[in-house]
Amino acid sequence: MIVTHTLQLSTRAGYDAQDITEPIARAVRESNIANGIVTIFCPGSTGGITTIEFEDGVVHDLRQVLDEITPPDRDYRHHLRWRDDNGHSHIRAALIGASLTVPFVNRILTLGTWQQIVFLEFDSRARTRKLIVQVMGE
Repeated sequence: MIVTHTLQLSTRAGYDAQDITEPIARAVRESNIANGIVTIFCPGSTGGITTIEFEDGVVHDLRQVLDEITPPDRDYRHHLRWRDDNGHSHIRAALIGASLTVPFVNRILTLGTWQQIVFLEFDSRARTRKLIVQVMGE
């Protein structure tokens, strides 16, 4: 069986990290599927989905490392083509990835104790995102 949901988020520009674990867990519980996998996908090329310990220090550290790897003020060829300022956003999204799959057993996500599912906004403008949540199993 496959059950598909959407999860709508309002994000801030530049860098926004949102813990989406609970809405994903709710989608799994409400699917009436006991065991399987849930995939969360971000349509678009400037957002990412990963797992981290959703704690202020880690969220800050992740941003700092991404700033070092992909500085927002660097000249990106993307800017020349489209006359915009989000080249770093596309690179960050490519590094983090647009989707995540998590197994669940007895309608419970198999995440570790300090592990949360996190959506990361990298675009240079605020957005309304609609994530696709697909629950599959038996």
